[in-house]
Amino acid sequence: MIKKFIRKILGVKSPAEAAAAKRKPTVLNAKEHGIDPQLLSSNAIRVTSTLQENGFKAFVVGGAVRDLLLGVKPKDFDIATNATPDQIKRLFRRAFIIGKRFQIVHVMFGQDLLEVTTFRGAAVDSAPKDEHGRVLRDNTFGEQFEDAARRDFTINAMYYDPATQSVLDYHGGIADIRKKTLRIIGVPEERYREDPVRMLRVVRFAAKLQFTIDEATRAPIPVMAPLINNVPTARVFDEMLKLLMSGHAMACLQQLRKAGLHHGLMPLLDVVLEQPMGERFVTLALANTDERIRQGKPVSPGFLFASLLWHQVVEKWDAYKAAGEFAIPALHLAADDVLNKQTDSLALQRKIGSDMRDIWAMQPRFEKRVGKTPYKMLEHPRLRAGYDFLLLRCASGELDAELGEWWTAFMEGDGEQREHLLTVKPKDTGVVKKRPPRRRAPRKPVAE
Repeated sequence: MIKKFIRKILGVKSPAEAAAAKRKPTVLNAKEHGIDPQLLSSNAIRVTSTLQENGFKAFVVGGAVRDLLLGVKPKDFDIATNATPDQIKRLFRRAFIIGKRFQIVHVMFGQDLLEVTTFRGAAVDSAPKDEHGRVLRDNTFGEQFEDAARRDFTINAMYYDPATQSVLDYHGGIADIRKKTLRIIGVPEERYREDPVRMLRVVRFAAKLQFTIDEATRAPIPVMAPLINNVPTARVFDEMLKLLMSGHAMACLQQLRKAGLHHGLMPLLDVVLEQPMGERFVTLALANTDERIRQGKPVSPGFLFASLLWHQVVEKWDAYKAAGEFAIPALHLAADDVLNKQTDSLALQRKIGSDMRDIWAMQPRFEKRVGKTPYKMLEHPRLRAGYDFLLLRCASGELDAELGEWWTAFMEGDGEQREHLLTVKPKDTGVVKKRPPRRRAPRKPVAE
């Protein structure tokens, strides 16, 4: 009784009270959080309302809530609920249970996909882990406060209820958003060991949101970076693709290098960026990708990786030609070498590798501007990607700008204009240097 009275005077909470406090979120109403309901997906509202009408809790969660608080329309909407995967599946006509490590449900409305997850319980010591501490499988369901503690960053651990327009904040995410700070939940070393991909996510979110990484969150990354090598390559590739297609690709790569995380992802990237022409080419390629994403245009992963690895291909291509190979076979051999090496480290999908090979193989053909070759190029299914790649090479100074201008004119011209372009000799365009004037033979002396 006396201890309770003293704690009350000093404002100190008992262990039980402290534990109970962690279970209670800060609840913000519409006026306090300022989320615009118009930014919500109608299908996300449909999923949450269906679950709630059937007696379950349901919230928009994670990155969608973060974006809504920042006034940005989310690209994806994830839902968290206390319904189990089987219960979720029974409520929706097109619902599919997926996942091994933790089961989730994909609910489809036409082409719109929403990811619905059951609240995860507190991590248990019995969950299967590898020798480095990475959790391999964990299908433990639990309470909402436990689910919040299992999420990676404070800004991704908030829940929005469209029905009441309220936000539930368990870990000070609202304050971190206002301070533009990225902070991991829990002990950073433990969280990175559980899932090393979180280190890549730190970099991606910091670059994308232009947030400062909390010092305690940032400090262990250089030391723990090698743990990335223990993650399945397919998962690392998926995160790498998100990073490069975030709309802030160059900023992400700079953050990767600063954190010491890039070595296992793009082993030769440093070599490329140390070469003036290689650095300019990669910078232009990433800037082009970022601009297309900002404009809402599609971006090809094949084109992106073809750009990042091009100067490795060029180096090997030159080596094969120096060894006596003809240009076209030498290029194919160089492409094979680079793709075989990078497929092992990056888990490049076959479709992406095929697109990269097509883009590279087209480059020498652009230089043949005679006969039927240019017309055959117009029929190539990957012409646009190959042409855009050619323009990057011209913009970086690798090729004369005239070649790109010629192909632009040829692709946009009508039949008569194309025929005229084929009759224009390269020397008339200023590409080929003029021959030195012929020397006249000395006049023979006239015999007297």
